[in-house]
Amino acid sequence: MSNDYTIDTDKARLNVPMIQQFLSQDSYWAQNVPLDVVKRSIENSLCFGVYQNEKQVGFARVITDQATFAYLADVFILPEHRGKGLSKQLIETISNWPSLQGLRRWVLATRDAHTLYEQFGFTALDKPEIFMQRKLIERY
Repeated sequence: MSNDYTIDTDKARLNVPMIQQFLSQDSYWAQNVPLDVVKRSIENSLCFGVYQNEKQVGFARVITDQATFAYLADVFILPEHRGKGLSKQLIETISNWPSLQGLRRWVLATRDAHTLYEQFGFTALDKPEIFMQRKLIERY
């Protein structure tokens, strides 16, 4: 990763309007998500910002108890910064984050980035028959 790029967990640095704009307009998983929902999700997650100098160019958050479980969500790098290894560096940073070590299970959902996550030990669910979901009507 270039010296121009950094990753940190300082929520004060996050460009929340940019995150909401990307998620609501450019992602396939959070179309039309309102700003208040994005703000609440950030407040209640461990968040990672990717920055080129002071400009935010990427994001990810981990929903976790920091003891047994983590759900990796909302991972993105802005299109103009892709192809530079930033997503790999982001997932590596998250995977090695001190408070996330020793968890029993990590999960995520992806439509198109399986090869990225496989590099960090993610696989298909080993017992999908035991996992359940409660899917409510879309709010946005």
